[in-house]
Amino acid sequence: MTLREIKEILDAEVIVGSEQLDKEIKTAFGADLMSDVLAFAKAGSLLLTGLTNPQVIRTSDVLDIAAIVMVRGKRPTPETVTLAEELGIPVLSTRYILFETAGKLYERGIVGCVEKVDNKFSRA
Repeated sequence: MTLREIKEILDAEVIVGSEQLDKEIKTAFGADLMSDVLAFAKAGSLLLTGLTNPQVIRTSDVLDIAAIVMVRGKRPTPETVTLAEELGIPVLSTRYILFETAGKLYERGIVGCVEKVDNKFSRA
């Protein structure tokens, strides 16, 4: 599925990266803890998050995340926008909550980076 299709499904606004809407996306990961993103997200995935700070962009750059969707109507800080532009990482914003955002994408064929974690990742 393309980022353009994701934009339409989520009724999202493109904040950075309108020239990259033809980028193909097959997997996604949702989290607000960047440590979880670092542990479980995969390169080329779509990141769904409620965080808006520059750390989201830096983490996405390290992991080669395809694009970021900020949920709950959140908008990135000006510093975050500047960094996303510099690094060429698309950023979108949707008013849907994280659960609904993930569900809408899942029902259209986007799957998670990880279906189930191994016991070695349990934090019980």
